[in-house]
Amino acid sequence: MKMGRGRTSRIRRRKLFRSSVSRGVNESYKPEFIELKKWLKDRKFEDTNLIPACFPGTGRGLMSKTSLQEGQVIISLPESCLLTTDTVIRSYLGAYIAKWRPPPSPLLALCTFLVSEKHAGDQSVWKPYLEILPKAYTCPVCLEPEVVKLFPQPLRAKAEEQRARVREFFSSSRGFFSSLQPLFSEAVGSIFSYRALLWAWCTVNTRAVYVKHRQRRDFSAEPDTCALAPYLDLLNHSPRVQVEAAFNEETRCYEIRTASSCRKHEEVFICYGPHDNQRLLLEYGFVSIHNPHACVYVSEDILVKYLPSTDKQMNKKISILKDHDFIENLTFGWDGPSWRLLTALKLLCLEAEEFTCWKKVLLGEIISDTNEKTSLDIAQKICHYFIEETNAVLQKVSHMKDEEVASINQLTLVETLWTEELKILQASALILNSLQTPFR
Repeated sequence: MKMGRGRTSRIRRRKLFRSSVSRGVNESYKPEFIELKKWLKDRKFEDTNLIPACFPGTGRGLMSKTSLQEGQVIISLPESCLLTTDTVIRSYLGAYIAKWRPPPSPLLALCTFLVSEKHAGDQSVWKPYLEILPKAYTCPVCLEPEVVKLFPQPLRAKAEEQRARVREFFSSSRGFFSSLQPLFSEAVGSIFSYRALLWAWCTVNTRAVYVKHRQRRDFSAEPDTCALAPYLDLLNHSPRVQVEAAFNEETRCYEIRTASSCRKHEEVFICYGPHDNQRLLLEYGFVSIHNPHACVYVSEDILVKYLPSTDKQMNKKISILKDHDFIENLTFGWDGPSWRLLTALKLLCLEAEEFTCWKKVLLGEIISDTNEKTSLDIAQKICHYFIEETNAVLQKVSHMKDEEVASINQLTLVETLWTEELKILQASALILNSLQTPFR
């Protein structure tokens, strides 16, 4: 049978290909989701728009049962389904939290409740929700040290800060955990281990939604704004969608309203915010392919790498950039070097006789053709340096994947980050080449 060659056949094939790529495999029949749906129904929630499914590329998520229209509420989760500090205070932990001084943080209360309920197993009221939570996470704090060493330098520094922060969180919480011993027949040290607390911390950090609560005397002064939202937190992130998400005080539900339409049987996304890939990996443990907000950061040492060491005004120029907040968040993006990066380079490339014009540079004025050309040349050199570095790291990761089979998933995550950054740098190199054309 010959394949159709007409316009109708082409449209049909395109639709078939599109649906095969975007459609997920229904998972609502799985026991854990059947139990979760029963549990949610008992708490006055029954969804008619979405079903759990597994999608190529994003994994587990939520699929539309019907076509969703712009402005439609896609999910409305009753307050009774949310896990908040109110939930913790009303539980068996409430009396212990009230007695502890200094008062524990809202984050510690949520993490303690999660660890305790997970330990309770079948006895936990929250078991249907706990069963569908990830067993492990891919935030940098969970990755092997040799994998974190492969990160771009700015992300590596933040990852190390994150690890130190979680370690301190665990260390400073051990006294509070000890006070809970009367609740358990086992030693609390074995229940509230670092590994258990790390899992709970990642659960809150990656899955909580924003719901502001009134300040309680029982908690420290840290903002109490986190709520875990069963079922709703299955929604995956896409940087290309817009949604309105907030707790509705009138309906007492956490609601998500879409700003775009969605076809039947497609994955429904929300947006965690306009985050670049390094921020997404740090906070949520994943990288977004073709992320329009993705960028490559230029640190201070790389910024001056190709500038003449004989420039007697260099220290003064760096000081000016720092004083005017032009030394950080300098980036290459899909549309080339950022305005901030080019502005910083223009100031650094000022000749001695042009130095008095530095204020005009920060305001975006053109000083001279020579200054424009020199700054673009330096930007091109920095871009090529990053391309070489990125290719070298990707080659190293490829070798490690062959040798470190146990860490292959973690290495693939790092590989994806660097691959996306390479694409950005290659796009920036082409743009810089076109910008330099008038000066040739």
